[in-house]
This record gives sequence, C-alpha cells and structure tokens, in this order.
Amino acid sequence: MNIVVTGAAGSGKSTLGLELARSLGAAFLDLDTLTNPLLEGLGAELAGGAHWNDPALRPLVRPARYAALRAAVADQAAVGLDAVLVAPFTAELTGGAEWEQLVEATGEPPVVVWLRATPELLAERRRIRSADRDAHVVDPPADSAPLVPHIVVDASLSTTQQLATVRRSLGLGRPLPTDSPVFGRTFAGGLFDLDGTLIDSTPAVNRAWQQLGREFGLELDLVAAGHGQPAAKVIAALFPAELADEALRRVIEIEAAELDDVVALHGAADLLGSLPDSSRAIVTSGTRLIAGNRVGAAGLSAPSVFVTFDDVTNGKPHPEPFLTAAARLGLDPADCVVFEDAPAGLAAAKAAGCATVGIAGTHDADELDADLVVDGLYQLRVVPQPGGGFRLAPA
Repeated sequence: MNIVVTGAAGSGKSTLGLELARSLGAAFLDLDTLTNPLLEGLGAELAGGAHWNDPALRPLVRPARYAALRAAVADQAAVGLDAVLVAPFTAELTGGAEWEQLVEATGEPPVVVWLRATPELLAERRRIRSADRDAHVVDPPADSAPLVPHIVVDASLSTTQQLATVRRSLGLGRPLPTDSPVFGRTFAGGLFDLDGTLIDSTPAVNRAWQQLGREFGLELDLVAAGHGQPAAKVIAALFPAELADEALRRVIEIEAAELDDVVALHGAADLLGSLPDSSRAIVTSGTRLIAGNRVGAAGLSAPSVFVTFDDVTNGKPHPEPFLTAAARLGLDPADCVVFEDAPAGLAAAKAAGCATVGIAGTHDADELDADLVVDGLYQLRVVPQPGGGFRLAPA
C-alpha cells in the first residue's frame, strides 16, 4: 500500500508523512527532500537568478520534480517496498493525466491523505518557519479538496491525533493481547466517554477554544491544559478569576454551535448499538447542550442514561460521573467497563472501581493507564452471554 500525504505549504504534511512511514515501516519520499538540494545548488543558473519556485519557472521545474518523485517510488515498488509520498500534488489530485502517471509509478492507486488547513493556520506556520520558497507559493482555495478519493485530516491536530485518524481510517489497529483480563470478564454495563471515544470532535473543539483565546487575547492549548476535564476546571486554570465566568459562558456558547466535521469514530455506532439500552451510558465532561448537539451531529443514537457536566458536582477525574451513570443503570460500578480516551477520564473510572479500556489517539497509548488500550472501538466486539451480561472480544 502506497500513501500520498498532501496539503498546502505549511499544513504539516512532511511531519505527518514521516511519522506515518515510521509507523508502517514504509519508505519515506518527500518531494522537497528529493529535489530541493539540487534546485538550491543550481541557484543563479536558473533563469537569471530567479528562485526555482518562481511561477515563471514552474512549467519547467514542476514536471521535472514530480518525475523524480515518480521514479523514486517506482524503484521502491520494483523491490516490493511500500512508500509514503509527500508533496502538494495539486495537478495529480484533479484525477487527470498527472494522476494516471502517479498510479502507473506506484503500481496501483495510492491512498490519499489530505491535510485540510485554514488560511490563518498556514500563514502562521509559514511565518514561523520563514522558508524562502514560501514567498512563491500560490495557494488553491482553502476548500479545494482533492477530486480523487481521499482521507481528510485536520491540520490543526497534533501529529499523534493525525496519525491515529489515518490509521483508524485504514483499519490499522495495534495488535490486541488476547490474554487481556478484560477479555476474560463478564460485564453488566458499558460506560462510554463521548469526545475522542465515540465521536471525533477534536477539530471543532480546537476551533472553539482558539476562537475563545482570540476573543480574550490568550493562546490556549486545550490538550495540554486538561482534555477530558470539565470546561469550568480548564477555564479556572487558564483565565484570571475575574474573567472565568464570562469565559465559561462564552466557550459553552461557541462549542454548542461549532459542529462542522463532528463525526462518529470508526466502530463507535456498532459497539454502542450492540449493547441494550439498559446496559449502556454516555458519560461526558461536556454540558448537556454541547453533548446533545454533538451526538446529533455525529448521527449517533443517545442512550437513555446520559451523564453530563450538568448532572454532577465533581467532574472527571473525580469518580462521581461514572458512579452516577452506574447508579442510574442500577449496576455495581465493579461490573461496568469504561471506554475513555483521556487520562483524567481513566483516573475517574479506576477510582469508581470500573474496568477500563483506553482509546489511543488524543493521547499516546503510553499515557493511558488502562486495563486494555486499543486504537479505536472498531477493534472490539460485544459477545452476549447466555446467563446475562456481555464480554468483549477482539473484532
């Protein structure tokens, strides 16, 4: 399998491509790495000293650069090696003759990963890296997605989150330990975190907190500040006391309306739907308004028991949210398994006495203190038991 990672200059495609190649054990072929040293070396020899990325030189330089990339990937294919290719691929991804040339070089249509970035994000990243070639970049419209089939990845996510998105889309989960004690237990209930476990709302959440930061003149890193914890707790840690109430009101308002690209994660609907309503609950640090809007936007069917920030006095990492959910289901917390993507949520689940399944992606797997760590709910299935309850098994 060959993978193409594409996006505008500054979208982070080289960083993602390198990590993707490393995780797959594939060759890493970056258009810039392969061709820029030669072009920089030619320097003044090119058309009277113009920069090689100048639009006037593009009809000459671009075909040669991509020919070099195609030759390199063809060599990898000839010896049976997969490759991750990184380049803008603006012409190739329209699906015309250039795409056919790329398919011929790779031997089969490659998987296309497109990093979607806002103009503001691109401008800031280019300002930071200050590369000469960026001065000659001509960007396509921000919403000009590839015309060939592709996986969309938000450029504002961390590399860990981006890598998890791609691997989930490809069904490339980590091998699960078949001897995990989680697989040997019978459970009465499944308690599901929402964001990062059942739904992918990270780009929308990031946009909401970035907007909040702009409105209040602050730079906010939500994951570093406490992903999985109630917004009120994060606000208290980031904002002066005199602004906390106003900031909390505003972020709830923004998050409730920010629903673009909120989607169910691979396998979430199937696993949630495989449990009877009397054996499942959603337990989230979000407000009922935000959580309800996101569940609806993702197309999930909400269970009857839905514990939110509005239902508890103490949010995660306190065990109260999971204790409340178990009580509403009429179950002993020790007979429940919790599905969580955040350290704070896993700490809450353990304190409640529940078994835990960590969902890697928002955080690295080694940050998740769970009884079992998976890459997504698609790796699990529910096995109903004749005497009641259910077991989990690898899908």
